[in-house]
Amino acid sequence: MDLVTPDLGLLFWTGLVFCLLLFVLTKFAWKPILNAVNTREQNITDALELAEKTKAEMQALKAENDQILKAARAERDQILKEAKEAANGMIEDAKGKAKDEAAKIVESARQNINSEKAAAMAEIKSHVANLSLEIAEKVVRHELSSDDKQKSLATQLAGEIKMN
Repeated sequence: MDLVTPDLGLLFWTGLVFCLLLFVLTKFAWKPILNAVNTREQNITDALELAEKTKAEMQALKAENDQILKAARAERDQILKEAKEAANGMIEDAKGKAKDEAAKIVESARQNINSEKAAAMAEIKSHVANLSLEIAEKVVRHELSSDDKQKSLATQLAGEIKMN
């Protein structure tokens, strides 16, 4: 039972060594250990604050990037819309010019047809007049082949002239 109940001398020396160890640790080791722990705690706190700041900055950058992407998409859509409008305008202009050209060609063809028709009519009239003259000449020659016929025609024409 000596192990369970320590001797008074052993208890005194153990207490004295403990107090001495506590004094030495307090004097020389406790302050550097506490300083190291406090420094480490401060470093960890600073690192956490820096991480929070970085996280906030990353969120701000992400939001800014999203806004830039949205603006770029809007600008791209606007450029595409303007390009489509320009292309449609060019197509409409080309169609209008083609219609104008077609109308000019049709009008020119009509004028050519009318002028050729007028020329053909003049030629036909001239041809008919020549034929009529030839027929009239042949008829008159046939009718006026004798002197009696010439005299009767002259009298008839003279009578018609006096009436007019």
